Amino acid sequence: MDRRSQELDTATWMRVFNEAARLGVLHVHLSGGEPTARQDIVELTAHCVRSGLYTNLITSGVGAAEARLDALSDAGLDHVQLSIQAAHGDNAERIGGMSGAHAQKLNFARSVVERGLPLTVNAVIHRGNVGEVGDLIELAVAMRAKRLEIAHTQYYGWAQLNRSALMPTRAQADASIALVEEARRRFEGQIVIDLVLPDYYANYPKPCTGGWGRRTLNVTPSGKVLPCHAAETIPGLDFWSVKNRTLADVWWNSPAFNAFRGTDWMSEPCRSCDRKDRDWGGCRCQALALTGDASATDPACHKSPLHKPMQTLATSESSTSEPPPYVYRTIRSSPDKQPSDTKMTRLDGRASGPDP
Repeated sequence: MDRRSQELDTATWMRVFNEAARLGVLHVHLSGGEPTARQDIVELTAHCVRSGLYTNLITSGVGAAEARLDALSDAGLDHVQLSIQAAHGDNAERIGGMSGAHAQKLNFARSVVERGLPLTVNAVIHRGNVGEVGDLIELAVAMRAKRLEIAHTQYYGWAQLNRSALMPTRAQADASIALVEEARRRFEGQIVIDLVLPDYYANYPKPCTGGWGRRTLNVTPSGKVLPCHAAETIPGLDFWSVKNRTLADVWWNSPAFNAFRGTDWMSEPCRSCDRKDRDWGGCRCQALALTGDASATDPACHKSPLHKPMQTLATSESSTSEPPPYVYRTIRSSPDKQPSDTKMTRLDGRASGPDP
């Protein structure tokens, strides 16, 4: 997490958005942290609109979010994405660790829809809320959302550290998928439901952001440019900053973007696979987290020699009767600096995180 004192100023963000438009970027996600905590978020949104960028506010819906909504709408904001932790308030607040947050989110969602802004609801699914997927769908419909994302947890960074607390069973994952498929038929034409499948029970990996360095980029609050939001978990990559580079220079020439761009970096079985231009080797952060090698085949793929150990690990961690408590992120903490008894085990039996 970046400290506020390290964040880019308004003028630099405006330059970055101008450069993004010239580079061919069409869609900007204003995210965080919590983007409405910035005093200049309305000014930045208006600038994106003037630059011809479609703007999506990704927000928790708490804090200053609702108070800034009228100004953001007047500035031309195109879309709002709201995160919720569960369908029911007591569980949502247990997961999120913030009293009163669920009610604030519901009020915020009503305000978004009342202003005519399209709303997407995002719910990250795990052991703590997988039993509420049906209720989450009903809630999103009641909120008059245009889109719902049912996204099974991606286990790297803090999610990897909490994996044994978050991992659902295969039966729970399969049941959630069936609920989504049925709801898609029932609510066709009313709401779009996106589904992010659980990697640990999959046969093929998901393409990392549509392919590393192919379609998307992330600019952190402090100005580093990342090929994906979790790329900083990979040691040894050189992330250039917009503080001293243009966005185009970073996109085309950054060592981090070129590290896994295309297919030349791949080894077998990816290199000769007929899906290599489809899934792009899967997730580099997940490969690192599970194998210790960011260039390895993502173990979510059934062709990986570690695919079966990955599924065995999921079965083992999801079968505990009492999951461990969550380890929460703070400004002073990072997943690789936790006590040894909270570290996760890789598929090769070693503790995750940098080597000592």
